[in-house]
Amino acid sequence: MTTTVSPAVRPLVRHGAEMLVAMLVGMALFGPLWTPGRVEVAALWMAASMSVPMALWMRYRGHGRIFEMCAAMFVPYLVLLVPYWFGVLDGHAVEMGGHLLMLPAMVAVLVRYRHEHGTPSTNPVVRALGERWPAAIALAITFDFWQAPLVPPVWTLLLCQAVYLFWGRRTPRTQLVVFSLYASLAVVVILVSPHTGVLLIALGWGAHAVWDLVHHVRDAVVPRWWSEFCGVFDLVIAVTILMVWF
Repeated sequence: MTTTVSPAVRPLVRHGAEMLVAMLVGMALFGPLWTPGRVEVAALWMAASMSVPMALWMRYRGHGRIFEMCAAMFVPYLVLLVPYWFGVLDGHAVEMGGHLLMLPAMVAVLVRYRHEHGTPSTNPVVRALGERWPAAIALAITFDFWQAPLVPPVWTLLLCQAVYLFWGRRTPRTQLVVFSLYASLAVVVILVSPHTGVLLIALGWGAHAVWDLVHHVRDAVVPRWWSEFCGVFDLVIAVTILMVWF
């Protein structure tokens, strides 16, 4: 038995998924920058961290009711702060409860104003930020690398190149050659000293960032969003390894 999503529901699902990703990006990028001591400030900071990128994305895409959607993220925290002040809830319950309650609140706004749409932003700053969403996601995912750098296993480089091998399967010669080079690199890393192996891994990630840039400029083999995401991801890993270990 197959189920299909109604054409009327698909835009809501897509809109909701986009906002959720924007919220997660904001939480990953801005949340660790400041850890307030007071529960009230921490709750409002978390809501603001998620609301700002979501509002920018909604403006970029031309979605309506930005204020209402942001309110759906702040109000649950404000409501839960009342029992916190009376000693009924602790700070952890406020944080987790706010996360849980904002989801149905956002769904309610989505459904209530499902037929209302705004105009996509023509502001160059908003357009530039919106068009760089793959880079923003990559930075959010790799944020911890700057705080606690690590050396990924060498086989992860093979996994990255396997993506190009999959998308370039119709013209695999060049991709197979590069995959073979990374396979050889993996063997060398195993055979050499740990210090040299770490250096080779860092150079391998840096070289793959250049590989991503070439495909992004040429708009070839992989979608541009992937080459942008992968390029930023690879570059962060290479730079953090070199900064800490060398």
